[in-house]
Amino acid sequence: MESQPAKPTATPADPAGKATPPAGKRPATSAPARDGWLRRLWTRVPALPPLLPPLLPAACVLCGQTDRHILCASCHRRYFARQHRRCVQCALPMAVDGQELRCGACLTTRPAFDATIAAVDYIGPGDQLVLALKFGGELRVARLMAELLHRAALRNPVPGSEVQLPLPAMLMPVPLSRERLQERGFNQALEIGRPLARHLDIPLYPQLLQRVRDTRPQSGLPVAARARNVRKAFAVPYEMMDHVRGRHVGVIDDVMTTGDTLNEIAITLKRLGAKRVTNLVFARTLPTG
Repeated sequence: MESQPAKPTATPADPAGKATPPAGKRPATSAPARDGWLRRLWTRVPALPPLLPPLLPAACVLCGQTDRHILCASCHRRYFARQHRRCVQCALPMAVDGQELRCGACLTTRPAFDATIAAVDYIGPGDQLVLALKFGGELRVARLMAELLHRAALRNPVPGSEVQLPLPAMLMPVPLSRERLQERGFNQALEIGRPLARHLDIPLYPQLLQRVRDTRPQSGLPVAARARNVRKAFAVPYEMMDHVRGRHVGVIDDVMTTGDTLNEIAITLKRLGAKRVTNLVFARTLPTG
């Protein structure tokens, strides 16, 4: 017959209220590893240091494979390692063998902004990251988008050349209207901007620009009506005007489609004396024609 395990006895406490080990036994210095113990510990002790969560097993946002990172190395190599040659002004892909740094459209009608840095084209699976953040509320995806955009900001826009775009001295997100912000609960450009500012070590000014006029969603308008839709929709608050004058401003957004919104923002900033305006967008929509 198997012997029954002895019942646990109460552990005496010292005057300070701390438990003392039974006589003849030394305190254990480590506990045996058990499956999932770190995750259970994290759920029970929410006040643990902020460096602990990245150690917990997570799932790749694209393939679902268990990984410590939001995006696994395999998916990064497959989808995001390829680099386009892009127009330095609007970030549209260009032929690799050309000598011109700007596309034909930017040479013909030069935008108000000076440069655009884009991490990916707005095609799968990059577009799924945008949709997961903007409409699915997956805020962790914003950190991944910021990491990919950070890499794009540091690399050469013309592979094999010595061209290097200067980084801004300050960053700001494209503002949402009050109604859109209340409906969504967050500004996706700001969610990307916070980790991006830390990566680049550039100050972020969330209130540098305000949307002073509600506009219709650009995606629901014909291309010809988009510039008119956002005209005079933005303004710099009086107390922020001195921050703009003579500075290189970086404007952060999730997607650049026709560029009309970003162009209107650049017009507003340069009217107040901004020296240079660079767009930092996660995804660049490709021409449909």
